[in-house]
Amino acid sequence: MLVSALLTSLAINFGLCILFFTLYSILRKQPFYYDVYVPRLLVEGTSKRRSRFNLERLIPSPGWVRKAWKLSEEELLSLSGLDAVVYMRIITFSLKVFLVAGIIGIFVILPVNCTGDQLEDIDFADFSNNSLDVFTISNVSSGSKRLWVHFSAVYVVTIFIWYLLYYEYKYISSKRIAYFYSSKPQPHQFTVVVRSIPVSVQSSISDSIETFFSEVHPSTYLSHIVVRRTNKLRGLIKLYKRIVHLQGNSTEHKYGRAGCFGLFGRKVDLVDHYEKKLENIEENVRLEQSELSLAGDEIPAAFVSFKTRYAAATAFHLQQSIDPTKWVTEQAPEPRDVYWPFFTSTFFRRWISKLVVIVACILLTILFLLPVIFVQGLTNLSQLEVWLPFLESILTITFVSEVVTGYLPSLILQLFLKIVPPIMELLSSIQGYVSHSDIEKSACSKVLWFTIWNIFFATVFSGSVLYQLSLILDPKNIPARLAVAVPAQASFFIAYVVTSGWTSTSSELFRLIPLIGSLITKPCKSNTDDELVVPTIPFHRDIPRLLFFGLLGIAYFFLAPLILPFLLVYFCLAYIIYRNQFINVYEPKFETAGKFWPIVHNSMIFSLVLMHCIAVGIFTLKKVSLASTLIFPLPILTLLFNEYCRKRFLPIFTGYSAESLIKKDKEDQNDATMDEFFDKLVTAYQDPALMPLQFSTNTDSLHSPLISSAEV
Repeated sequence: MLVSALLTSLAINFGLCILFFTLYSILRKQPFYYDVYVPRLLVEGTSKRRSRFNLERLIPSPGWVRKAWKLSEEELLSLSGLDAVVYMRIITFSLKVFLVAGIIGIFVILPVNCTGDQLEDIDFADFSNNSLDVFTISNVSSGSKRLWVHFSAVYVVTIFIWYLLYYEYKYISSKRIAYFYSSKPQPHQFTVVVRSIPVSVQSSISDSIETFFSEVHPSTYLSHIVVRRTNKLRGLIKLYKRIVHLQGNSTEHKYGRAGCFGLFGRKVDLVDHYEKKLENIEENVRLEQSELSLAGDEIPAAFVSFKTRYAAATAFHLQQSIDPTKWVTEQAPEPRDVYWPFFTSTFFRRWISKLVVIVACILLTILFLLPVIFVQGLTNLSQLEVWLPFLESILTITFVSEVVTGYLPSLILQLFLKIVPPIMELLSSIQGYVSHSDIEKSACSKVLWFTIWNIFFATVFSGSVLYQLSLILDPKNIPARLAVAVPAQASFFIAYVVTSGWTSTSSELFRLIPLIGSLITKPCKSNTDDELVVPTIPFHRDIPRLLFFGLLGIAYFFLAPLILPFLLVYFCLAYIIYRNQFINVYEPKFETAGKFWPIVHNSMIFSLVLMHCIAVGIFTLKKVSLASTLIFPLPILTLLFNEYCRKRFLPIFTGYSAESLIKKDKEDQNDATMDEFFDKLVTAYQDPALMPLQFSTNTDSLHSPLISSAEV
């Protein structure tokens, strides 16, 4: 790629960023768009729609930047929880890494690369038509002593990242423990999920649980709630809420059509029409609830609660039965975090589900190679002219060719990537996880490795060493092939950072899709904010993007340091924009207390090892054998460092220590509200579908529940 193509891509994306920032600064002040830009404040009541017009609303202002900058970590913790703090720590960690790497790369490595003579000299009179390769390590001659600068930089940055990773792991571990100590008693701290419950013909699932835990944990067992199949009931309740919403809108339009979408059928009184429908559905819901309570369409799974946190942790960590596939226990999520629709019961079904998901992920990865190959064809004009000969005359126009090679490939790849997070979330949801947070963590890992494989490796080897499938069969040559392929794709990834990084982060601020959705649905909605749903940040989409850019920066900082300033701009934008979103837009739907950080740590370790493999290959290719030999200890030391961190910190993220649990339990002994808490704990994990409806306008006995609130 030429410098001119990169400059064209840079100009386009910079213009889009400025446009998004300007429009956001204006639209966020308009009451009509509060549900898009400040939904959290609307629901919390800290912001109200104002109808009075004033000229100041039409003038862009940077006040939101100042407010986001001043937000302290403690304020963020109280506002959005520890997961939001961890998310921001990923960004600040990356800023620290690339600030140091950027200083070394731009002021030390880049001049060395530019003054090399392996490629043609830079023609500053025709700077825009120079290849970006002259800024990479490819321009340094083989055997040159200048390569020891790159060698030293690899060591310095590796040691600095080790230090930061250890510090962050230790810091977030301490925050997680402090968060636990400062928390009030929570239902999930006293509860475990039990699955694969063996049931005899003579007794019900509830009786089996009662008998088993009364015998095995006689002094600490408190209560249990059996999980039921409520998919049909959940569908009825969803329909009920939909009709309640339509009934609210019908107050503005008294008469309408009774048919589909209000377009067909006879003309009726809408208020009366919806009231009758609500009564029918409510009666069906009550009958379904009654059948579930009497017939007991139960799943061999339950939430079992204990009198102390220590007892719940003991039940979770100990194998309950001689047969490890029976009485399988796991930590219970928060009640609001429970994922009810797919509560898989048996060990075998969960095992099969995981195999199906693995196969589906592999197939998706293979299919995604098609757009990757197409995108790589766009970066090569000669290849594109072969594929699409009728475009040959258009591609001779300088500006068109620069847009096609510099901007379009990254944009197309970004659009294709949009569909990956929802698919991975769907695949994770059928693996048998019982919580939204576990689904998001699983989807986060899937999206991350999918992105690394399909965007980094597939792009590198399909663009530079075409169809080198023998790489997998010949792992000894991986460093050498990476050394050839990775530097050749430096220009593409610089453009990718600008297109996918800058623009996607700015569009996150502008919220283009929610804005369009709001404009489409606004005429069909009532003006009340009661039904406004506050979004939650999609960690499974955004964390992999941050980590992938981190991988690009670490892999390329000594090969093509020109990428580092663009990465720094990206992380600076992300730092301000996401702090603003946590204040105004996103509301936490669950709290894992920092469990996403081990994924971040593992990704950074992988990035370091990848950089070391590339370095070994580069120095071998450049005939500096001593440097490649001296690099060999780095990946080994990195893996040893990772093993130490895994032993030292990872247990804190999988569960709390006996010391911490007993300390909290002793504090509870002096808490006068614990009796009230245990009374609520008995019903904390009641399936929402089995709760009495609260939407009907009727005040008769329809509001009384038909089933008991818990089974003990």
